[in-house]
Amino acid sequence: MKSPNILQSQFVGASITRASLRSCFSSKLAKLALAASCAVTFPVLAADPPKGNIEAAKAKVSMCIGCHGIPGYRASFPEIYSVPKIAGQNEKYIQSSLRAYATGERTHPTMDAISKSLSDQDMADLAAYYSNLK
Repeated sequence: MKSPNILQSQFVGASITRASLRSCFSSKLAKLALAASCAVTFPVLAADPPKGNIEAAKAKVSMCIGCHGIPGYRASFPEIYSVPKIAGQNEKYIQSSLRAYATGERTHPTMDAISKSLSDQDMADLAAYYSNLK
């Protein structure tokens, strides 16, 4: 008697034999499926967010200190308002805030313009730098 194939066994409740599993995994179709899953997985792994570089950020902070470096954290453009203290803030929070300004989810004239000029690497660098300040 011919052993059931895997698809049949899944639908009719028959037990899966070792021989049918071996033949399935050695088939060209299984090899193609494995290759396809690797092709899909590797780009996802490559899409990890950039790691922040504190040293690289030192050349980028000049755009931030005009407001976030003012004693008392108050600025006067476009009106007088309190500026959040970002020194020591959580790195992920800083990155998500910068992205929110860049996408328009959060708005402020100065932050909108600055964040839209930043790359993902710039945001990661600035977040790493400010999160390590106390």
